[in-house]
Amino acid sequence: MSRKKVLITGGAGFVGSHLCDRLLKEGNEVYCLDNFFTGQKQNVVHLLDNPYFELIRHDVTTPFFIETDEIYNLACPASPIHYQYNAIKTMKTSVMGAINMLGLAKRVNAKILQASTSEVYGDPLVHPQPESYWGHVNPIGERACYDEGKRSAETLFLNYHKQNNVKIKIIRIFNTYGPRMHPNDGRVVSNFIVQALQNQDITVYGQGNQTRSFQYVDDLVEGMIRLMNSKDSFIGPVNVGNPNEFTILELAKKIIELTDSKSKIIYKPLPSDDPMQRQPDISLAKKELDWSPRINLDEGLIKTIDYFKTIV
Repeated sequence: MSRKKVLITGGAGFVGSHLCDRLLKEGNEVYCLDNFFTGQKQNVVHLLDNPYFELIRHDVTTPFFIETDEIYNLACPASPIHYQYNAIKTMKTSVMGAINMLGLAKRVNAKILQASTSEVYGDPLVHPQPESYWGHVNPIGERACYDEGKRSAETLFLNYHKQNNVKIKIIRIFNTYGPRMHPNDGRVVSNFIVQALQNQDITVYGQGNQTRSFQYVDDLVEGMIRLMNSKDSFIGPVNVGNPNEFTILELAKKIIELTDSKSKIIYKPLPSDDPMQRQPDISLAKKELDWSPRINLDEGLIKTIDYFKTIV
């Protein structure tokens, strides 16, 4: 059997490590590239004895040379705490990382997928958000290093495709959760679970009536692989997320119930540029990828809570 050689940047991160698992299970050879800023070796330590897995410490802001058939470009901090820690580095990772990986794809004629984000829609004025919506982003806000970095990466991908015939795919990922989330990444699901398991006050910002649509990581990985394997003429961007919308307050109450926690909910002021609504229109994913999420919020949260019980 001829094995595909697949490079995953950010492969030791939360999503990347699950993608490594899946691609190895399908019989591919996987090169996992990570600088370990937010990725963790423990996420992939169970793969190190696999002869078809290779872990490489490297930062995508500098060029990388390898023979590969496919590239999944996931490298970039994805939680506000991490991407705001060094905003310039975040922009460099998105922009220079895209340039370096697109250059590699061009040299070796590899197909490349960009992990973009629902953050390109900013605080949306259109609801739910279709791929045709240009977004409502504050370019000088606290979150702009991530939002604008990802928007620039999408532009670069389109330009490399048009000018150099690079085979590209762009996926816009909506809020994703599951095992291997970093316990201190500041994302709402991990925050609430850690607080609930420790019977601490659960922090809700604003009145908790802002909404999010939460997808379990296995559903995302399925969507990414289907996009990579789709016909070359379909390049995206395509939304991949769970369209079932919940308020942050509903999520907090659900996690308290599922953990049988004694935590109380407390309220703090809303951070700047925090979107009030976020819900994907997944019509395009259904049509082109025959994809829709399979795991509901309760089922996914139980799996995620079981994981956090082992680490906190």
